[in-house]
Amino acid sequence: MRIYTRQGDKGLTRLADGSQLAKDDMRVETYGAIDELNSQIGLLMAEIPAQETGLLAELILLQQELFDLGGELAFSSEAQNTALWQVNEGWTLRLEQQIDAYSAQLPVLRNFILPSGSRAAAQAHVVRTLTRRCERLLLGLSRAEQVNPAILPYLNRLSDWFFTVARYLLVCTGTPEVLWVKAADRG
Repeated sequence: MRIYTRQGDKGLTRLADGSQLAKDDMRVETYGAIDELNSQIGLLMAEIPAQETGLLAELILLQQELFDLGGELAFSSEAQNTALWQVNEGWTLRLEQQIDAYSAQLPVLRNFILPSGSRAAAQAHVVRTLTRRCERLLLGLSRAEQVNPAILPYLNRLSDWFFTVARYLLVCTGTPEVLWVKAADRG
């Protein structure tokens, strides 16, 4: 099977239901951002120590779920319905439970922190910010077209999850968080 079809050479793409959209359509932009997010999670996984088997398994599950989510978005607004939708409240609840479990191992957060400290933590922050972009794109899409209403809470919680994991990765290596300092207090 060839990887190229030449169908997109004129700026159009075919959705999963057979309909065609411009490659810069809001729906295509949104599921494209989800794909980018998934790729950045793969890069994060390459920075996670191998002994963090639980975290790595959670990241693989997130990649699977984001692929499902992108698949949902790859159907036109007219094709959107509950039979198609896979993202659900259970996914969001699981993320909340995991956030709570990781947070229990972290120092109390009293300051804003900067996205740094280690390659893995910094990459987790990159993923967090990409998740926020996906959330913003999805919100815009949901105002114009039909989407699964469970996706927005899931993405919102997912960005919190990556923030928490970034902090957890620093604790695992004994690396201090880099705190934000107000401009007036900077030397």
